[in-house]
Amino acid sequence: MELEQKGTVIGKMFGVLVVRNTQNEIGFLAAFSGKMAGGYHHSIFVPPVFDALTEDSFLNIGMTELNAINLEIKTLEAATITDNTEQIDSLKLRRKNNSVVLQDKLFDEYSFLNQAGDEKNLRTLFRTFSNTNPPAGAGECAAPKLLQYAFQHNMQPLAIAEFWWGLSPKSDYWKHGHFYPACQQKCAPILSHMLEGIELDIALS
Repeated sequence: MELEQKGTVIGKMFGVLVVRNTQNEIGFLAAFSGKMAGGYHHSIFVPPVFDALTEDSFLNIGMTELNAINLEIKTLEAATITDNTEQIDSLKLRRKNNSVVLQDKLFDEYSFLNQAGDEKNLRTLFRTFSNTNPPAGAGECAAPKLLQYAFQHNMQPLAIAEFWWGLSPKSDYWKHGHFYPACQQKCAPILSHMLEGIELDIALS
């Protein structure tokens, strides 16, 4: 679950994928979007496509550097010295550039399979689909996690559903117990590749 202001715990999007394995047995996989309780790994749920939270990961190192820059900016802004504007602007530019590089490096770690075993990078998928860069959080939704795990383990996807469980966020769009189609913004470019060659009963929306 995720936290809002004053410690309110809001709900999360979950997904279930019905699969058939190489022994012709039918079962299911489960996943959640993003992180839950601050982590990616929880019992019965498939793992993330890429785990950026390992202790020595480039993401944690990069975030530590960004936090240090933020602290330096805050300190300078709170100082009474009036001739530090140029230094602050330089730090803000450095922060922006570091953030862009870090985000791009993170996106490069996400590659997705389809049933033919064809693997494509996240940024390539978005450039091909809509000539845009991926938005933050792309690749961390439940559906891509489920399909990735299925293809990695030679399972055939049969049916998939995603639903919101828990309190609605501030936007109040997601409702407890309601089912939702895959989102266009984050998932359409990914799923158009992952589901290539699979006959669908309902179109992505």
